[in-house]
Amino acid sequence: MHMRILSTYAETISDGIGLRYAIYFAGCIHRCSGCHNPESWRADRGRIVDEVYLSEIIAEIQANPLLDGITLSGGDPFYDSSQLEKILKRLKKATNKNIWCYTGYTYEQLIADETMRACLTYIDVLVDGRFEKEQADPTLYFRGSRNQRILLLKNGLIVKEFHFEE
Repeated sequence: MHMRILSTYAETISDGIGLRYAIYFAGCIHRCSGCHNPESWRADRGRIVDEVYLSEIIAEIQANPLLDGITLSGGDPFYDSSQLEKILKRLKKATNKNIWCYTGYTYEQLIADETMRACLTYIDVLVDGRFEKEQADPTLYFRGSRNQRILLLKNGLIVKEFHFEE
C-alpha cells in the first residue's frame, strides 16, 4: 500500500453520526477554494499506509467498544482508489463498522470509473462533491457546502439521500 495518512482521530463526533474513528488521507486533486484542510492536498505528507500501520489502526478501532463507525476524509480518500479499495476491504472485514467517506468526487463520477466504483461496495455513507465556497453554510450537518450530498449506500448503490436540515 502506498497511500499516506496525515492523521487519525480515535474519537470524533464531527465526522458523521455517533462516535467515530476518523482517518485523514493525504492527496487531493480538487484543491477547493476555502478548503478546511489544504495541508492534506500534497500526497507526499504523512505516514505511508503499510501493513503494520493499518494493523495498528484496526487494533485501535477494535479496542474501543464505544465507536459507532469509521470516517475517511482528507485530502480525498479516492486520490488513489486502487489502494483505497484494499484499505476499505480490510477495515470492513476486521471491524464490521459502518464507514463514512468524504470525497470531492460526485457519486456519478465514482460509478463511472471501475476502480472507484469498486470502493463504494465498502462505504455505507458517502458525502460527495467538492466544497464550494459560494455555497458554504456553517449550519449544515456533516458537510460544508449546499451542493454536497450525504448518500446512504448499500452494495455501492444509493438507497437514500439524507437532508438533516429539513
